[in-house]
Amino acid sequence: MMRMPRFKALLVLTLAALCAPAFGQSTNAASPGTVNYVEGQASLEGQTLSSGSVGTTGMQPGEVIATANGKVEILLTPGIFLRLGENSTLEMVSTDLTHTEVKLERGRANVEVNQIYKQNTILVDFQNGQTQLLKNGLYAFDANDSTVRVFDGKAAVYPGHDFQSNIKPIEVKGGRQLALNGEPNKPQRFDKDQAKTTDLYKWSSLRSAYLGDANINLASQYAGYGSFSPGWYWAGGPFGYTWLPGNGLYWNTFGYGFYSPYYLYGGGFVYPGRGFYGPGRGYVYPGRGYVSPGRGYVRPGSGYVRPGGHGSGPIARPPGGGGGHAYPGGGRGMGGGAPHGGGASRGGGGHR
Repeated sequence: MMRMPRFKALLVLTLAALCAPAFGQSTNAASPGTVNYVEGQASLEGQTLSSGSVGTTGMQPGEVIATANGKVEILLTPGIFLRLGENSTLEMVSTDLTHTEVKLERGRANVEVNQIYKQNTILVDFQNGQTQLLKNGLYAFDANDSTVRVFDGKAAVYPGHDFQSNIKPIEVKGGRQLALNGEPNKPQRFDKDQAKTTDLYKWSSLRSAYLGDANINLASQYAGYGSFSPGWYWAGGPFGYTWLPGNGLYWNTFGYGFYSPYYLYGGGFVYPGRGFYGPGRGYVYPGRGYVSPGRGYVRPGSGYVRPGGHGSGPIARPPGGGGGHAYPGGGRGMGGGAPHGGGASRGGGGHR
């Protein structure tokens, strides 16, 4: 039987108080349209949403959710979070796992995509266009001026049409945006640093941090647990549902990781704090003077990551200070991963 490393055991004990116990809960109890967090004033079909709605309330096709001075987080397919900003209105069009579609009627929304399969069709509609999300990343939508903004990832935008038409879509890649309020223009660059100062972006980043913390706790509890299957898992408290992937370690746009229990059980390293994308798939950790491309361990006081584990990665250097180096041979499962079902069934909030 594999023993849990000391640093991992300490991390589990530190986070154990943050989340409800995972064992015995109903896996995949959440489904597309489940309300995962409510802040401030929000309603579904005119009925007020509150903290008690989290995990127990789900949107059905045709239903509309609206915010005033508030925000709402909604689950789509496993690994995909939609966050609705203030003074916004969203209709749920389809809750199918293979065809998940929403329509932003008013205001702003961000969609964080951490895992998407080729079988998934994820659509965000405007009054005068439709966007299909194609890759992992972060997407921002503004219905007030019909703008699609891609921080990271890739989207196919269909001005005035849908993805089933014969019209060739406009491809929008990371760092570019497209306005649909007239004759469609080519995607234009936007200032990411400026865009990250918006209230919705900062709120989305904070929510992502909370869910990343909850993931580490639950993934640690389920490491080596025979009946684990990937999907949404109830984390309790202020967290709602978090996502446990089928294998590997997934870094999102905000720099937070989602760990699979299989990754931890196989000896995968738990990176403390927040990580950032580094060049060539290395990962930078601020304030620590090193770059960790994978499972290699850190020699205390040296600022070096030594080779170890499986796979390979290029050398990368942290920005400023520390003088650390990352050596090839460190990584396994830093992205991707084979499907393990990942489905969700309609239902309530799981066991708490």
